[in-house]
Amino acid sequence: MSGVLVVGGTGTTGRRVVTSLRERGAAVRVATRTPADGNPEHVRFDWGAPDTHGQAMAGVDRIYLIAPNGVAEPGPPVDRFLAEARRAGVRRVVLLSSSAVPEGTSGLGALPGLVRAAMPEWCVLRPSWFMQNFVGEHPVAAGVREHGEIVTATGRGRVGFVDAGDIAEVAVRALLDPVPHNTDHVVTGPEALSYAEAAAVISGVTGRTVRHRAVSTAEMTARFAATGMPPEYAAMLAGLDEDIRHGAEDRVSPVVPTVTGRPARSFTAFVSAHRNAFT
Repeated sequence: MSGVLVVGGTGTTGRRVVTSLRERGAAVRVATRTPADGNPEHVRFDWGAPDTHGQAMAGVDRIYLIAPNGVAEPGPPVDRFLAEARRAGVRRVVLLSSSAVPEGTSGLGALPGLVRAAMPEWCVLRPSWFMQNFVGEHPVAAGVREHGEIVTATGRGRVGFVDAGDIAEVAVRALLDPVPHNTDHVVTGPEALSYAEAAAVISGVTGRTVRHRAVSTAEMTARFAATGMPPEYAAMLAGLDEDIRHGAEDRVSPVVPTVTGRPARSFTAFVSAHRNAFT
């Protein structure tokens, strides 16, 4: 193996993938639009500047791939990137997708098929919703911090919330294992929880009362739009909540323990480790 290029290597999953690859002694190249001065692992990479792609992938044979952010139709630039990668000698690509993205011919749903067609060795990661959405700058986290409230249109629907660290560990195994996975991995935590149940866990661990407030899909669309989102995007996000309400994410997969050999992190353990973020 010559090396691994981690696209989005400073992001939520990417930086965890980089750390784990380093711990295993793999040669890592971190693709980022803003490389750190003097860091030999960093290389400039910009989806909007194709001239940066060849230099980024020179000398690597595996890529952790995250789609261009905020691009409605990422298929064409990703397809061109994959073709260039094959010419450069890349054999394996691990794509970060989502359990909420159905496969199709357009949008993010087009990317798994492109990766399978372009690469002899591949894996598509389809994680459920991140536990990290409850901390940091995500609207769910802001609602907890500022109002002690989680507002969704998910009703009683459950989600197999997953820790980004577990996603990264599955990704690293898919990148480094001698035998390519050549499959899709639905990556979840060890239990499916409704947002009301998640709020109860946060309350129990932190001692701070947090509640879930269920609203309609139309009201959720309006709430998203009020933040400045385009109406179509706001409706799409609220539609994902509606899908959860109808059971689309109510599942638990054995991927984390099967692939990594250790249990997936529970939501209670996550909240306990990030207690200060909730208070």
